[in-house]
Amino acid sequence: LLYIKPMKSNLDSDFIKETYNKEDLEFCHEILCKVSRSFAAVIRQLPPTLLVDVLIFYLVLRALDTVEDDMTAFESNEVKVQHLLNFHKTALMDPEWTMDGVGEGDEKRLLQEFTKCHAVFASLKSDSKGVIMDITQRMATGMAEFVGKDLGQGTVDVKQFNRYCHFVAGLVGEGLSRLFAASGLEKPGMAKELHLSDQMGLFLQKTNIIRDYLEDYVDGRAFWPQTIWKKYSKNGDLGYFSNQNDEEAKVKALYCLNELITDALTLVPDCLAYLSKLQCAEVFRFCAIPQVMAIATLDKCFHNSDVFTGVVKIRKGLSCKLINNTSDITSVHQVFNEFAVSISRKAQKARRGGFEDPSFEQTMKICENICELTAVAANEKKTSAKTTIQLLSVAGIGFAFNQRAVVGSAAALLVGRKIAKAFGLAVKTTLKPSHALLDDSTALNANEVKDLKKSQ
Repeated sequence: LLYIKPMKSNLDSDFIKETYNKEDLEFCHEILCKVSRSFAAVIRQLPPTLLVDVLIFYLVLRALDTVEDDMTAFESNEVKVQHLLNFHKTALMDPEWTMDGVGEGDEKRLLQEFTKCHAVFASLKSDSKGVIMDITQRMATGMAEFVGKDLGQGTVDVKQFNRYCHFVAGLVGEGLSRLFAASGLEKPGMAKELHLSDQMGLFLQKTNIIRDYLEDYVDGRAFWPQTIWKKYSKNGDLGYFSNQNDEEAKVKALYCLNELITDALTLVPDCLAYLSKLQCAEVFRFCAIPQVMAIATLDKCFHNSDVFTGVVKIRKGLSCKLINNTSDITSVHQVFNEFAVSISRKAQKARRGGFEDPSFEQTMKICENICELTAVAANEKKTSAKTTIQLLSVAGIGFAFNQRAVVGSAAALLVGRKIAKAFGLAVKTTLKPSHALLDDSTALNANEVKDLKKSQ
């Protein structure tokens, strides 16, 4: 289905070709695809007037993250902290700045050839450069705060856990909202939605941290809060949960996992509120696709012992389905409803099987809340499914009685519904494509000039 309505790349647009150096931008695109294939796809479908701004924003923060993640390249924590605190000056103010010997693979290459990234950054609009500079400085300051902390056993408490997620993901949400507003594709007020922007980032970051338990623990840099996991670890070590051959450890691990997932789910209402405020179709998809992937990942992880023995991932087929169906707020509500129902059913099934989950009541409460928020969209989906079943029944009866006209009519309606859905023709939405918003903005500005002349 993804290939019926694929995400179009706008990198070849005339605006981008005329605005940015071809070789430098090709490097940025190439390295983006290497360091993050998933984000590359949603970035490329953004409108040309916003695409490169977001691409460079991502690469700058990925370069900063590479500096933070390298645990061996710097001779001391003090040296590393200085590099982080100066990053917005060195990387974004010095066109010749590069860094060697930090990171691995493509992340290392990004730092080694950062002059190409800087060249594109320098060509951005001043508003965009200001946003990227500000977020980079604040994120680096937050990262520096955690450099000296021993994270081998996770963060100290939920407050510190949230603080870390704010610095590395919540600020990204704020920066994106400000870029959206500066582009004119979203209303100016989006730049002031600081809380909702922060929650969007936290939801994605917490999902990744929950999923990456084993990898982070092995690396000696974990983030699960001690005030949660120490309630369940018999020996007081975060690695206790990885011993899945011990039945008691297996049960306690699921207690801990389900509580963390429940904590992440409390962010969903704010994420849905943020998405409902967007007006640009391409910006909406850019924001919504990672969110539906996150709720699908939490559903996959919930009450799943595989989290403690490897990395749990959703199937590629499901990913394609989610991407293709994420077109408006109604479809997003349907996805969140589906997975909230799934999580609640898993919790209830475990309880019927004798699993006394300490977080059961909280899990059910937040899932019920999500279902209430998305009930209208879920009912629309049920009505559509009912209509499809009725058409199939009519076609079946027609076939049984050799009524070709009836079969043909029912089949035509079914195919028409599928095609309309695939191409977004059956969707009622308030979202507008970027070109319509820019045309509206141009017309508005022209009218403002006319009004000004009249008043003079």
